[in-house]
Amino acid sequence: MKLKNAAIAAVAVGLALLPSTILRAADLTPLAPAPAAVQAPSGWTFEVTPYFWAAGISGDVGHGRLPPAHVSADFGDLFDHLDFAAMITGEARYDRFSVFGDVLYTKLSYSTGTPRGIIANSVDVTAKSFAGLIGVGYALLDDPSGHLDIVGGARIWSVDTSLSLNGGFLGGFDGDLSKIWVDAVAGLRGNYFFTPHIYGTGWGLVGGGGAKVDWDVGAGLGYKFNDTISATAGYRALGVNYDRDNFLFDVVEQGPILGLTIRF
Repeated sequence: MKLKNAAIAAVAVGLALLPSTILRAADLTPLAPAPAAVQAPSGWTFEVTPYFWAAGISGDVGHGRLPPAHVSADFGDLFDHLDFAAMITGEARYDRFSVFGDVLYTKLSYSTGTPRGIIANSVDVTAKSFAGLIGVGYALLDDPSGHLDIVGGARIWSVDTSLSLNGGFLGGFDGDLSKIWVDAVAGLRGNYFFTPHIYGTGWGLVGGGGAKVDWDVGAGLGYKFNDTISATAGYRALGVNYDRDNFLFDVVEQGPILGLTIRF
């Protein structure tokens, strides 16, 4: 009987100590780490985008007292007329502020007829153009999915056109003239991520100064491979109308665009 009572007492003591034992065991179990918070980019960020623009061209070029030559070539004919091209954009961002640039150089050659074929039967045109844009922006809308910036800046143009007349009264005449001018431009730029990898981008700028009008619009769809590399495909149109001092460069360039962006 005494042995039975002792056993019962031992069980009761064990049950009484069980909660504290469980608590001590729980104290020894390491806590699971809390999920890490997603860190938004801080400080300056930079990106550089070399791109290829398969732009066709249409418009009028001329200088002196010669009648302007009309040039027209679809972007499908680009490689029949393109002699050289170099294109790159860049951007630096800090919080809502940004600084960006765009450099475009092309050398194009065309042969076109004259309206009546009297002064000349045809005109050979070579146009070398440099357009360098520098601007600043401020994000009107800014969140992790994208931003919309209001921007302003200046685009410097350097254009050299050569005209060679074939046949007619002025057959054999060669002329070359170049101009440099600056246009102030303003507009909107932005992008938006539809998914963590797929995004849309676009811009619209318009202005003038040296030229009567200077405008640039484009839109594209991009894919972000990782935090460093992404690619964009889209369409761009750029127009300028400069007509001063016996120099005419009134053209629109437009066509598909393909770029590779490197971020760091």
